[in-house]
Amino acid sequence: MPKYRKDQFEGDLIAGITVATVLIPQGIAYALIAGLPPIYGLYSALIPQVVYAIFGSSRHVAIGPVATDSLIVAASISTVALMGSESYIAIAIFLAFMVGCIQFLMGVFRLGFIVNFLSKPVITGFTSAVAITIGLNQFRNFFGVDFLQSDQIHILLDDILSRIFEFDLKTTIIGCIASLIIIVCRRINKKIPNALIVVVLGIIIMYFFRSNFTEVAIVEGIPSGLPGFEVPEFNFGLIKELLPMTFTLVMVGYLEIISIGKYIETQQEEYKIDSNQELIALGLSNIVGSFFKAYPSTSSFSRSAINFDAGARTGIAAFISAGLVMVTLLFLTPVFYFLPKTVLSAIIIVAVFRLVNVKEARFLWRANNLDFWLLLATFCATLFFGIEYGILIGVGLSLIVLIFRTSRPNVVELGKVPDSDFYRNKIRFKEVVIEDEVLVFRFDAQLFYANSNYFREQLELMVKDKGDKLKLIVLDGESINRVDSTGIEMLKQQIVFYKRKEILFYFAGIKGPVRDAIFKAGMLDVVSIDHFFMRANWAVLFYKTGDNQNQKKYAQYIHQAYE
Repeated sequence: MPKYRKDQFEGDLIAGITVATVLIPQGIAYALIAGLPPIYGLYSALIPQVVYAIFGSSRHVAIGPVATDSLIVAASISTVALMGSESYIAIAIFLAFMVGCIQFLMGVFRLGFIVNFLSKPVITGFTSAVAITIGLNQFRNFFGVDFLQSDQIHILLDDILSRIFEFDLKTTIIGCIASLIIIVCRRINKKIPNALIVVVLGIIIMYFFRSNFTEVAIVEGIPSGLPGFEVPEFNFGLIKELLPMTFTLVMVGYLEIISIGKYIETQQEEYKIDSNQELIALGLSNIVGSFFKAYPSTSSFSRSAINFDAGARTGIAAFISAGLVMVTLLFLTPVFYFLPKTVLSAIIIVAVFRLVNVKEARFLWRANNLDFWLLLATFCATLFFGIEYGILIGVGLSLIVLIFRTSRPNVVELGKVPDSDFYRNKIRFKEVVIEDEVLVFRFDAQLFYANSNYFREQLELMVKDKGDKLKLIVLDGESINRVDSTGIEMLKQQIVFYKRKEILFYFAGIKGPVRDAIFKAGMLDVVSIDHFFMRANWAVLFYKTGDNQNQKKYAQYIHQAYE
């Protein structure tokens, strides 16, 4: 605030108003997804975004209720309480408090790196599946049929297909027209407040022609007034049952805010995103919000993009947006009495189906088959087993792929490029010179317990291919950035093993930290310090001539550094 300039206010004002026009109808719609009365969507749109504006590291991220979190809330609480009941509402608010506490503690202890264990294919598969699930769950309001609500697609589709012809014609027509208006407005200009337009049109139609649309369900009464300060109702008996979904909300919320924040970060050069500060800000938003009747909130990609495109310069835009939500709560909630629920469903359906990322799936099919199958597996798991199991399966598969890739890294034999001092991959560079008595190979990963046997097996295969003429093995360690005790012991065993066969073992390009680790573990008990070289070419030259001035200097340097 001390550095705030007058020329920034115009952009913040326009952005704040624009975001609020989208946020208010979306907040009401997303509360319905969560199984809560519409007013709780506006409560969640008020305090959390103000808290984030103060503590967040992004100036453009828009916090509030979102479709994904709303569906997760519904899926987690509907098994323990009746939707819309007082106990259901109390648990939703308590869930926001739990989510906020975990996010805040993760930020304080700088655990933002955990998000790295969720790969982009997993995130894409998960969000695409959740988008479809959310969209299908909105068919009940869109068609005016009381379909089942579930986070498992086979249950949804079975009920929808068996009862689809029960649809109410007028409800469906209004929903289709609203969807068409939103799509057309998006095509013309993304800055057009399409959600506000269809909400206003829907209210006008129902207000003046209610007698002609008696079958169309409307929102009806939304209480006025600001949320009062109230300590969440702590239900310790449900903590164990809610923990799986709590952690799902923590991770999904964090993924959303980081992905959105990082995307906007690339579009400007004024500030950088701090992942741990984002966790703290998001956690505080949910904690403080829970004391003002908010259910779990996170960042919205669409509203954040609108905020950025509309010219927001600082977090003041969030204060302006929250101010308009406050005005709505105080004076305008009666206006939403005649709002058709099918219009809210149209807003949600158009918004979430845009999250189904077919383009990314096609790209991965061409670029990386393993990542494609990872995306597909997470997508299918989320659709058929539900949101909770979908994210767990996605994380599990990410870890399995990570272990697989690190346990079987790229191992290649190198050959000398003619008329140079360089050694390169013999498969990629056909012109390189390969000598029968020398094996130069590169291991492209850290060397640790999960891949030490693979290292040994690949080395044995390359030695076998060389035959009886082999006299020297050179490990090019430029790509090895870490080694553990298992890897070191395996190396020592290999050196001793090949020494018995009268085959020398040299090291080239070993990084300082790796060299320190293997020296501390007693590597020099089985190999001379003179067998460490700066480059593979130096190692081969030293073997052939027994004299290399550069190598002598390097060995002396290593010896001094080690001592």
